[in-house]
Amino acid sequence: MNRTAASRRLLMVMPYSQFVRKAAEAGFEVWAIWDPSLREQAYLDEVAAHAQELLLTDFGDEAGLRTLIAETVRAHGIGTVLHLGAEESMPPALAEAEALGVSPNPAAAVGALNDKAAMRALLAARGLSPVRSRTAGTAEEAAAAVAGLPLPVVVKPARASGSRGIALIRDADDLGEWTARVTEAGLAGPYLVEEYLEGPEYSVETLSADGEHHVIGITAKQTTGAPFFVETAHIHPAPLGPDERAALHAVVIGLLDLAGYRFGPAHTEVVLTAHGPRIVESQTRLGGDRIPLLIETASDYDIEAAIFRTLAGAPVEPPAPRHTASVGFFLLPAGRLESVTGLDAIRALPFVHVLHFPFRPGDELPPTTSSATRHGYVVVDAESPAEARGRIARVRGLLRANVREAALTTTPKGALR
Repeated sequence: MNRTAASRRLLMVMPYSQFVRKAAEAGFEVWAIWDPSLREQAYLDEVAAHAQELLLTDFGDEAGLRTLIAETVRAHGIGTVLHLGAEESMPPALAEAEALGVSPNPAAAVGALNDKAAMRALLAARGLSPVRSRTAGTAEEAAAAVAGLPLPVVVKPARASGSRGIALIRDADDLGEWTARVTEAGLAGPYLVEEYLEGPEYSVETLSADGEHHVIGITAKQTTGAPFFVETAHIHPAPLGPDERAALHAVVIGLLDLAGYRFGPAHTEVVLTAHGPRIVESQTRLGGDRIPLLIETASDYDIEAAIFRTLAGAPVEPPAPRHTASVGFFLLPAGRLESVTGLDAIRALPFVHVLHFPFRPGDELPPTTSSATRHGYVVVDAESPAEARGRIARVRGLLRANVREAALTTTPKGALR
């Protein structure tokens, strides 16, 4: 891929600090746009340290964001605009980048993947990964859609992420609880109502270049199950047979082809049902829950750096895992943390790569209703999935948290993902 001087000038919207650093290390001059209300000043300073300029705006002001993108592109001769952050601010950023001719992806392709209802409609139109589903504009319409499908069904906002607003509906009580929860959280429609998919869950990470899609890795997921389906642990690489792996590759690459996705990472969640793989959702970003670190721990492959190497013209070379890596999340009772011990002992374990426990005695632990309300995590390496599970269990056994539990409420509260 021939790169001009302009194409080495990169504008990133909502770039995490390591993205700016790794883009600069790949030879790009980076301009960054952030909403200062979303991050503390120290974090924004990290972003600015490797950027030509850090520009601040309100992501909720779509017209203002588009104007800032256009002015920055024209003022500095920028060749590419990337948005690899949260999906909510992607539509205006990508629409403006496409209008300026500096987006590596059609805005419609990104929209088709990030919007769960649009993705489901795209798959249904082509007969790929068939799932019975209905869309609804309001919670009342969602209730009617639930009545039109055999129970149980899953209902969720079409444009939210991180398990926010997701629920398994088995009866009228479940539907009432879900309606109250999304109303309280301000999670507006449209909503997607679809059949409940039974089977093991996987996250498939891909990196696309010039419309060719490369599977970088597959991660096995564990969740709490109903009602919130919050992830409790991941193992990478997923223990799969060749046929299962090939089936997951095929369905995910098929989706990316249908959407017309051209460049960048994608994170696609799939359930391997008795009838074959069924796609749950996809996002045009890297997976959360420290999946990039799991890939790097297992394979010595930095998928974040690979994005920018690929943008600079290098071929994509998927890694071959040499170890097993796992992340285990802490789900403690909700209430006031009275004391905690074992953190130093956990950090001293030779197989622990990262320990994250952001609470101190006196802090309130929220109920775990989404990925954002879990209580920390640990990342370990191992030589097999069984050893990884054992090491996660050992860490959880060492963490001793004394929590004065909160009184139960009828509607769980907390920061929803």
